[in-house]
Amino acid sequence: MPSYTAPTKDIQYVLHEVLNISDSDIPGYSDLEPEFTEAILDAAGQLASDVIAPLNTVGDQEGCTFENGAITTPTGFKEAFEQVKEGGWPGLDLPEEYGGQGLPYLMSTAVGELFSAANQAFTMYQGLTHGAASAILVHGTEEQKATYLPKMTSCEWTGTMNLTEPHCGTDLGLMRTKAEPQDDGSYKITGQKIFISAGDHDMSENVIHLVLAKIPGGPEGIKGVSLFIVPKFNVNADGSVGSSNGVSVGSIEEKMGIHGNSTCVMNYDEANGYLLGEMHKGMRAMFTMMNEARLGVGMQGLAQAEAAYQNAVIYAKDRLQGRAVTGPANPDGPADPLIVHPDIRRTLMDQKSFIEGARAFMLWGANLIDQAHRSGDKEADGLISLMTPVLKGFLTDKGYEATVNAQQVYGGHGYIEEWGMSQFTRDARIAMIYEGANGVQALDLVGRKLALDGGKYVMAFFDMVKGFCKENSNDDMADFVDPLKTASKDLQSAGMFFMQNGMKNPNAALAGSYDFMHLFGYVCLGLMWARMAKVSLAALENGTDDPEFHQNKLTTARYYMARQLPMTGTLLKRIESGADPVMTLPAEAF
Repeated sequence: MPSYTAPTKDIQYVLHEVLNISDSDIPGYSDLEPEFTEAILDAAGQLASDVIAPLNTVGDQEGCTFENGAITTPTGFKEAFEQVKEGGWPGLDLPEEYGGQGLPYLMSTAVGELFSAANQAFTMYQGLTHGAASAILVHGTEEQKATYLPKMTSCEWTGTMNLTEPHCGTDLGLMRTKAEPQDDGSYKITGQKIFISAGDHDMSENVIHLVLAKIPGGPEGIKGVSLFIVPKFNVNADGSVGSSNGVSVGSIEEKMGIHGNSTCVMNYDEANGYLLGEMHKGMRAMFTMMNEARLGVGMQGLAQAEAAYQNAVIYAKDRLQGRAVTGPANPDGPADPLIVHPDIRRTLMDQKSFIEGARAFMLWGANLIDQAHRSGDKEADGLISLMTPVLKGFLTDKGYEATVNAQQVYGGHGYIEEWGMSQFTRDARIAMIYEGANGVQALDLVGRKLALDGGKYVMAFFDMVKGFCKENSNDDMADFVDPLKTASKDLQSAGMFFMQNGMKNPNAALAGSYDFMHLFGYVCLGLMWARMAKVSLAALENGTDDPEFHQNKLTTARYYMARQLPMTGTLLKRIESGADPVMTLPAEAF
């Protein structure tokens, strides 16, 4: 069975040596001293490694069962969820007034990686609850917040988001779910929703669904969509759980992966619902949850890559296969370990350089969210809005690729279920699809985010990279700054292509949007690796207690800059080739 060890040392390195969070003036960050964050990460890491991770294979093999209208989660899930609740982990960054701990979102993100890497399907139950609670926190009335948030913060009640329907896909303007107004101000919700993760289960006493629906007489399409709170059980005036609402599970979806999560078809039959936010502004309210979910999904790509990589390294060091081309590395054994072979090392280093760069990118993104929300920094808010589709799309694409590479290290055993590697690949696959498929993320990046405030934020990113390169233009940093400069110029050239062709030939622009999202991702990781290289060079120069750790970072940074970052040039050429001949072909040619 695969194992998992929480990479707390690597996370601490990013938090305190790369991001320097203890020196930040963001409200709440002054408490994030190394000893404090280490204690949190160590406790979360122990729970992840000892309790949650061993259930990953159990959840995959057993899945959830649906009998007589009730769903049962896999063996051990309920008991582990109680431990998660007892530790206060679901409310780590939620407000203290509702029972949370009020820590920065950054810490919730760091802990979230550990839990997701240990068991993605299990962690989704609390993750979706957090997102639903965040939407109620921002858009709910005081009464709604008082009614739902204390129970959701503790995960006594869990939450979901209900968006699409069988005929809709991404085009939510086509939805048919209706919300009929009632005299008391509530609504009767009727319709069917699909792909509802954690839609129902046996680990909480109530499930609070956030449901998109249309109020009759409203605008057509997406402009007529509103968002509603629809509890599984009605809530009594005293806050206790009451009678059943008109909410039922039609079936559990049979999925490729994340079998331990109950992904449901949900039926609403005149269920009591309560408007969340403004009428016909449902997408605005839902996107509070969606944007958080997109960052969380990007983190899932990173997390599955990390878990798969850890096991691939163990296997590569233990498995004896062939001899090193330079002579036996294990002369007393019948063969050398896989780790001696160049292709295995390349495969592992591709994973490692992505994972560590992605972790820094993700934590920097969480840092920007705190800066935006806790300090009211509009520049940070604009920058993370720009980065959100990159974080979601690039990290899930490359995270999935990393799990496939980890499988490859195992050879044929990677394809055999008993080794457990296929689960990482199957579980990671969904992250490229849900919360807006990655093609949609790319369209959002090119079609909307680049032009935010006249391109202000993408220009700010270019200035950030340019400023870093100028500030660190010395011989020691040349191996990192020079490739970053080149990659940044490729990104700017691609951005210019979209500006010049977006209006006159939109097909040409949109055909390159996916490549642009990846190009942007490579540059972001390049910036992160350059920052890490600067930190580790300084540590070695000043005399660190752990030279091996910092030398390892420098070696990985050099690998990324030499072997991964140059991909931006190839992607730029593909973008500039435009849409032809794809868009000029008749439909019959496909």
